Amino acid sequence: MTFTRRHFVGTVAAALVTFAFAAQLTAASPERAFPGAEGWTPTVGGRGGKILRVTTLALKGPGSFLEALNTKGPRIIVFEVGGVIDFAGQSPSIKEPFVTIAGQTAPSPGITFIGGNLFINTHDVIIRHLRARPGEAGHAKKSGWDADCLTVGKGSRDVIVDHCSFSWATDENLDTWGDPFKGATPDEWHANNPQRVTYSHNIIAEGLSDSTNTKGKHSKGMLVGDNTSYILILGNLWVSNVERNPEVKGGVWAAVVNNYIFNPGDVSVLYHMVDKRWKGHELIHGKLDVVGNVMRHGPDTLAKLTLFRFTGVGDLEFHEEDNLTFDRSGKPMSNVTEDNRYGGKILPQAQRVIWPEGLKALPVAQVQEAVLRDAGARPWDRDAIDQRIVQQTRAGTARVIDNEQQGGGYPAAKETRAAFNPAEWDLQTMERRGAARAK
Repeated sequence: MTFTRRHFVGTVAAALVTFAFAAQLTAASPERAFPGAEGWTPTVGGRGGKILRVTTLALKGPGSFLEALNTKGPRIIVFEVGGVIDFAGQSPSIKEPFVTIAGQTAPSPGITFIGGNLFINTHDVIIRHLRARPGEAGHAKKSGWDADCLTVGKGSRDVIVDHCSFSWATDENLDTWGDPFKGATPDEWHANNPQRVTYSHNIIAEGLSDSTNTKGKHSKGMLVGDNTSYILILGNLWVSNVERNPEVKGGVWAAVVNNYIFNPGDVSVLYHMVDKRWKGHELIHGKLDVVGNVMRHGPDTLAKLTLFRFTGVGDLEFHEEDNLTFDRSGKPMSNVTEDNRYGGKILPQAQRVIWPEGLKALPVAQVQEAVLRDAGARPWDRDAIDQRIVQQTRAGTARVIDNEQQGGGYPAAKETRAAFNPAEWDLQTMERRGAARAK
């Protein structure tokens, strides 16, 4: 089916056409969004929609990223320009559904967002091969500049964030957060919060510590908010985040699979149902699989830190399998710490409790090298910052940092240009046709 502008005349008509189009695509396209896509979501993003070309690094105006984001209807956003897009303190939000943002199409060095927080507040979104590095953006310490790299927020479902690089946030590098108790029942809580979200093969590194956050030191990797569900965290590289590698809150249903975590500070993977937030609500069980992950202590890691820690007021249905934790000397450690002081407890499960159909975990012996080789935006064309993070992880020297200058400063890449040629791409999957990507 070919879409033209006449299909999107009028707000009501546009909505009807969009949903009919999505249903047609789902029926006709049962395959995954792209080779290697995993998780509970059936989304194909903007497949079959119009191709929108980003032709400028300016945030707004004709040919801009924001213009493409705000266009209604199914769409695939491609880039005919490479370099840095400065959000300049703004927080752009993806509000129009059925979109694929294909950072892999940009000419080298690809696209990096700085100076702001990108939000997703809609459904059926695919983001691949982009970098986001908010940084302090000129704000003073503890000034209240609390920026994530990416927030999957209210109204979000069926989202894939794959092969991206996130660093230098002053709040969390990644945040999945809705309205935890929207609805009358636990089933409604889950239905009304972000669900069916996959974070795969990303670099999540160097959340800024003593920076601009109002709380003071605040180096955080990723927060998965209460009552979000069907969250897959797969094959990511976590480096030098003091906490939240990731932190999973109360009532969450998630699988943490084949990640490599290096130099966490105080907390690695955490499940935590907070009494203050859940007061007056039914304490439902969380569900969590932690399978095939590697965690290694680094220069900033607490000596007794384990891969997984449990605490809080509610119980957790938990399956742990084929994980490895190593102290600073390389000696194996136990994987799990259970803190029952607040009344909650781990309910160990012999079988996996919340597992995406068809997902095959790598054996843990293969995970570290696979993640170092493949994680992050454009692994065939890593920028200097990702190269440094991977090199320091391999060398065991990566450290927690307080500002972007300590990480080498914002990228200063010159603008590059190359026309997007649809014939070179499989428009169903947005993978390049034929030979491997040119470096």
